[in-house]
Amino acid sequence: MLKIILILLCLTLSAPFSSSRDKGPSQISVMSYNIRQGYAKDGTNAWDLRYPSSAMMLDDQKPDVVGLQEAQYFQFNYLVEYPGYYKGVGVGRDDGRRKGEIMGILYNKKTVKLLKWGTFWLSETPDEPSVGWDAAYPRTATWALLKEKGGGKKFIFVNTHLDHKGVEARKRALVLIAEKIASLNPDGLPVVLAGDFNMEPGREEFAPILSVMSSVRDVAPVTDHHSTFNGWGKGQGIIDYIFVRGFSKIISYETVTKPYMDRKFISDHHPIKAILEL
Repeated sequence: MLKIILILLCLTLSAPFSSSRDKGPSQISVMSYNIRQGYAKDGTNAWDLRYPSSAMMLDDQKPDVVGLQEAQYFQFNYLVEYPGYYKGVGVGRDDGRRKGEIMGILYNKKTVKLLKWGTFWLSETPDEPSVGWDAAYPRTATWALLKEKGGGKKFIFVNTHLDHKGVEARKRALVLIAEKIASLNPDGLPVVLAGDFNMEPGREEFAPILSVMSSVRDVAPVTDHHSTFNGWGKGQGIIDYIFVRGFSKIISYETVTKPYMDRKFISDHHPIKAILEL
């Protein structure tokens, strides 16, 4: 009897250590989505008419982390509230609070835990609201250090929206983003950089990022090369990207073109989504 008790005690003590030694791979899904700013005079495509379709898309796709571009505070706040299981971080680019585009990051509170976050401006003075180089507008990047709840593995997600006019601004912004990622990541965690980069593949401005990261669209075994900009059916072009490094596997990339609430276009950009393995 004593021998049996000792065996059971040994098994009880060893179980937590053996199970925590390696929890195995964990999958996360990440998305970049330019939702088109809510004050735009878009007629039948105005935010007041299409906002439920964005919430429905998120509820259908259920990404663990989403980078939003062009979000005004009321749009950002709505998508945090609906479908109801997201939390969000980000500040307005004009004043560092609520004014102007919020480079928002939404994370599914059921699957991901937020550890730290911050926003910096893409300019010579990144710690304060400012316009950089030859940019037409203030531009920002928001970053978040996150932990996947299933396996407890950490990763960094960065969301940005580069200027649509300033070539020098885009080039220097990507140098700055690469430097910031390096400084935020001394432990070499997996990193996602997502956003609207306002330029087609092959541009030389991508060099600072492509030297350290890969475009999921280009390397995923399951992928597509659909236009990400649709211009409400009047435009085309690949200008939205998800770049990654440090993941054990890149599983898939998708341009989400599915209609929601009978709307062919839920924004003038299609959301893009990647599934990754930590």
